[in-house]
Amino acid sequence: MKPLSIRYIRKLITGTVLQGSEELLIQHGAYRLKQVRQRNTILFIKRKIVDWERLKPFFPIAIVTDKPLKTAYKEVTIVKVDDVDVAYWKFVRNYRSMMNIPIIAVTGTSGKTTTKEMIYHLLSGHLSVAHTNSTNNSRTAHLMHLLSIDEETEAAVFETAVGAPGDLTNAAAYLQPTIGIITNIGEHHLNYCKTIEGYIAAKGEMRKALEPDGLLIVNADDANTRRLELEKFKGTLLTFGINNRSDFRAEDLAYSKNGMYMTVLHQGKRYRMYVPGLGEHQVYNALAAIAAVSLVGMDMSSIAERLRTYEPMNKQVQVLQGMNQSTIIDDTWSITTTSLGAALKVLQAIGKEKKKIAVIGTITDLGSWGYIIHEQAGKMLATSGIDVLITVGEHARIMADVAKRMHSVPEVHACMNHHAAYLLLKERMNKETITLIKGDMYSESIKELAQLIRKDDAGQPPL
Repeated sequence: MKPLSIRYIRKLITGTVLQGSEELLIQHGAYRLKQVRQRNTILFIKRKIVDWERLKPFFPIAIVTDKPLKTAYKEVTIVKVDDVDVAYWKFVRNYRSMMNIPIIAVTGTSGKTTTKEMIYHLLSGHLSVAHTNSTNNSRTAHLMHLLSIDEETEAAVFETAVGAPGDLTNAAAYLQPTIGIITNIGEHHLNYCKTIEGYIAAKGEMRKALEPDGLLIVNADDANTRRLELEKFKGTLLTFGINNRSDFRAEDLAYSKNGMYMTVLHQGKRYRMYVPGLGEHQVYNALAAIAAVSLVGMDMSSIAERLRTYEPMNKQVQVLQGMNQSTIIDDTWSITTTSLGAALKVLQAIGKEKKKIAVIGTITDLGSWGYIIHEQAGKMLATSGIDVLITVGEHARIMADVAKRMHSVPEVHACMNHHAAYLLLKERMNKETITLIKGDMYSESIKELAQLIRKDDAGQPPL
């Protein structure tokens, strides 16, 4: 954060200093007690009673309040305002207005974290870039992300997740992105969005966030994204894709041992590039990132050179040696039907000469759509050409039941826990097999099972 004095902030929010010093320099911001983790923080709070012992390690501190508030601690500066909400948003909007830099917001059902990481990697070779740490895309983290931008920052890229309607609009109120990316729109978070249409509309909030003069980058091959009526977008629209005509299009895709080769067509020219990480979905992620950084000013030759050095994230379609000299694809970062389809394509592409095993966990955040989405996933698995299907968890059983009814997978097992699944895998995994394990990072069963099969019989880590 660019340091700001209480004197400056007090004038900005039309406040009165009740105690403390106007010369205190603020270097962090918060609107919840638990967000205060460093000294020189300004805390906007509505409470009449404050846990001073909780805050004491982080003195000196400033409190902005519209309630009667007193303390004997001299290291506390108290600023009284008429309405703390109004004061807070004045502070947020003023801080954002200080930063005249490209700010990229990335959303999508799948691929947003990888796309964001690729953008950060590409830009950070020559710019100072603020960015979302890993998958820290919580709706409560927007202030932290905004204040991570300071005088030295030359560009920023943030992951903006959608768990419910309004999430993207809220993120945009803080970040005011100049470039937005929608990687794809699948079927997820239906527990709050209620319907597929509601989820598409929630992702579509990115359009309004960028109007009238922002840049929106979308997947030209994604059917749900096309339902956003993008011809009504009042900013500048750019597209990426493989199958349809687009501003950044990839063709001549080829698998290598650890990545993908592709030829990128842009403005009538062709650029051969290498993308670390396996799968067609990784090409889409790269295309979105390439489009974004080109708008920031990187030329295509520099992009191609820098992209080669990107390191794929752990547990995202990660090919490893498994137990009994087998091969495994660890894709236990997250699971949606969109990412499941992408992982199954990789399984088919690199496992043509091997017996293919799929180990699949429960898909979460579906609400009343749980049965329907698991049924769709079951049909996807049944037509994927796998030889063995093992599901883990109560709701995941729906996928196994569908596969059994369709009689297209030779061997199907529904396990209630990872112990049962491990016993099945121990008998079946060998040097002639390739196993995809797919699930959610928050599933302890899937995480433990992935760790077990990543070891050989002697309990040693894989080579």
